[in-house]
Amino acid sequence: QVQLVESGGGLVQGGGSLRLSCAATGGTFKNYVGWFRQAPGKEREFVATITWSSGTAYYADSAKGRFTISRDNAKNTVYLQMNSLKPEDTAVYYCNSYRRVGASGYEYDSWGQGTQVTVSS
Repeated sequence: QVQLVESGGGLVQGGGSLRLSCAATGGTFKNYVGWFRQAPGKEREFVATITWSSGTAYYADSAKGRFTISRDNAKNTVYLQMNSLKPEDTAVYYCNSYRRVGASGYEYDSWGQGTQVTVSS
């Protein structure tokens, strides 16, 4: 199974920007690659996803207009450009690769360690 390594997190002031990277090693991405985040005491939530073959992106409402997901086929890497960051964006950010199975299910690769994003006020 492919291993996913997230990087690019850090501490940034509100209104600042960060660019997260998700690199696939030991294999390739499934057709969908998504970014998710989990804040302390909260459930993991969806942020953005991209279809590898087409580059079509889909965003959670909280990310629309501020975040941009993209991919580099040659580098087997997916990025999340985050602009206009808010303290509410503070979380551990994870990427994962998945495909649709059956009528409504999804099959994911293993979860990585994530990268911490901290946005100060």
